[in-house]
Amino acid sequence: QVQLVESGGGLVQPGGSLRLSCTASGSISSISTVGWYRQAPGKEREFAAIEYIGGSTYYADSVKGRFAISRNNAENTVYLQMHDLKPEDTAVYLCTADRIHWGQGTQVTVSS
Repeated sequence: QVQLVESGGGLVQPGGSLRLSCTASGSISSISTVGWYRQAPGKEREFAAIEYIGGSTYYADSVKGRFAISRNNAENTVYLQMHDLKPEDTAVYLCTADRIHWGQGTQVTVSS
């Protein structure tokens, strides 16, 4: 059972940046996919970014060009670097491994 713990969320002004971290309880080197989803109040969970074990990455259109996912296998950590944040990016961000294991999420609020 892989446990995931997210961190790095917070309050940021529009146009600002944040880097989210997701640390796993064990090795992530053999995990096929690691990803980030987000859920805004009153809305369904939506895909944000994913990275496959080979290094391929995919992004939701809404975050493409602004967000970047990466993994550090040595640190068992997945990152989501977010730039040019917008109020509509406000949500709880959840990390997932193979869409089977999920973290509890970290709140990101974009507001002036």
